[in-house]
Amino acid sequence: MEKLTELSAYLSGLLWGSWITLTILLGVGLYLTIRLGFVQLRGFRHSIQVIQGKYARKEDRGDVSHFQALSTALSATIGTGNIAGVATAISLGGPGALFWMWVTAFLGMATKFTESTLALKFREIDQHGVAGGPMYTLLHGLKMKRTAMLFALFAAIASFGIGNLVQVNSVVDGLVFIEPQIKNHSWLVGVIMAILVGLVILGGVKRIAKVASIIVPFMAVVYISVAMVVLINEYQQIPAAIATILNHALNPWAVGGAAVGEAIRWGVARGLFSNEAGLGSSPMAHAAATTNEPVREGLVAMMEPFIDTLVICSMTGLAIVVTGAHITAPQSVTGASLTAYAFSQSIGDVGGIIVGGGLALFAFSTIIAWSYYGDRSVKFMWGEKAVLPYRIIYTLLIVVGAIVPLQLVWNIADITNILMAIPNLIALVLLTALVKKMKNEYFAKQDLESRKS
Repeated sequence: MEKLTELSAYLSGLLWGSWITLTILLGVGLYLTIRLGFVQLRGFRHSIQVIQGKYARKEDRGDVSHFQALSTALSATIGTGNIAGVATAISLGGPGALFWMWVTAFLGMATKFTESTLALKFREIDQHGVAGGPMYTLLHGLKMKRTAMLFALFAAIASFGIGNLVQVNSVVDGLVFIEPQIKNHSWLVGVIMAILVGLVILGGVKRIAKVASIIVPFMAVVYISVAMVVLINEYQQIPAAIATILNHALNPWAVGGAAVGEAIRWGVARGLFSNEAGLGSSPMAHAAATTNEPVREGLVAMMEPFIDTLVICSMTGLAIVVTGAHITAPQSVTGASLTAYAFSQSIGDVGGIIVGGGLALFAFSTIIAWSYYGDRSVKFMWGEKAVLPYRIIYTLLIVVGAIVPLQLVWNIADITNILMAIPNLIALVLLTALVKKMKNEYFAKQDLESRKS
């Protein structure tokens, strides 16, 4: 196990430590932002109206509503990345990593818009329901069947890492901080979560969406409220904290070029892990939305990085910096336990309990959403007959995730993330002109209808 951890760490470092990788990830987001005329600003208000159901039509086809599609996608992104991922980024990259998470999120809004618009454009609808995502975009939009199969394979493997093992492992990490004795019974945590997840995912996307639309708003409101209490308690430290974040992110003369480089590396890596922009995962959830307008769902998807990273991750990161937890915490306190430590420093033991409970809910919702991404991928490769065996294996692996070493799990997640992103980013760049045309036509039609009314 130790050798496997070392090998995976080497591969992860090779992929994420390369400036080529980081330039591509940020560069595609910047390219799409410019080519699409800063759609994340132009379409922000309209996106909120669509989520509220203002543009629903009886003739629209799909399995779930705009709000349910967004909730399902958010249930995958609002997870350990918001608690453990942010803490890991700050531990390894310094406070400046949070700034680069913000940059990744802003540019990621354009990426999410593009990949989800294409997912609706090229989705398939049959007697089993809706199937869509980058594999269908690559297949139907670019006639790249082999690349489409590669994406599906990487996505299926990634579902076991980013969507399963990492989530359960971080839940155990957070609960152990609250009650150390849980470490001796981590397998039991895995068994309980496996049973609960199995009850949901065997019902398919409609049950997943229904559960997600209840859990996601509830857990987001509770977590943000508690984080706000921490920030209010430490309000005097907020200006200094923001100055520290910006200094560590942008000022190599003050903190050293290596420190800024680490901030960029870990900020981008954990930012992508958190909001999944460019991975091609959430377009599979958005493809199930009930609409005949691809651009409309693209605008809904655009809100994911905003809610996930610019709101929730910012709360976590600021709480860690204003309390000084990244400096005062014991060396053994990392990941989710660092966030729990930060909250506890400000509001006492209840802070750790809220983080542990929130982490359990976040992880549960992420696990059920990623099971859907995985089963859409295996369906693409091997047909509907492969979906049930996949769901069973996926559920059983939850128990494994509760007991394997944390570092090995994170390494595997980072590697599979980048392997997923490559085919998806190729599709986004090659089809940007199509998305730009669709966006312009959609907004021209909306402007015409507004003038008529």
